[in-house]
Amino acid sequence: MDINERIKGILDAHPVVLFMKGTPQFPMCGFSSRTAQALRAVGADYHSVNVLEDPEIRAGLPHYSNWPTFPQLFVHGELIGGCDIALELQASGELERIVRDARKARV
Repeated sequence: MDINERIKGILDAHPVVLFMKGTPQFPMCGFSSRTAQALRAVGADYHSVNVLEDPEIRAGLPHYSNWPTFPQLFVHGELIGGCDIALELQASGELERIVRDARKARV
């Protein structure tokens, strides 16, 4: 399977996806840790992908999303952004709304 098809399959299967270094329980970089904390703070139900365990996704995702760094947060297959954007959205209350809407759309 082509890497773009794999990424699309992950995004199609989960309304909220965080591609990160490490896991939410054991993040391997500060940016991934802060993004996971922001999602946890707003009660997000999300799927995480550890890009350190999948070199193909780690290499292919920046081309797929046109975003060069990790973490990368997606909602309904659309790139939201990285750590700074997730933290800005959390501070404004928008991240909670986005997550709530993603949960409603899934039901």
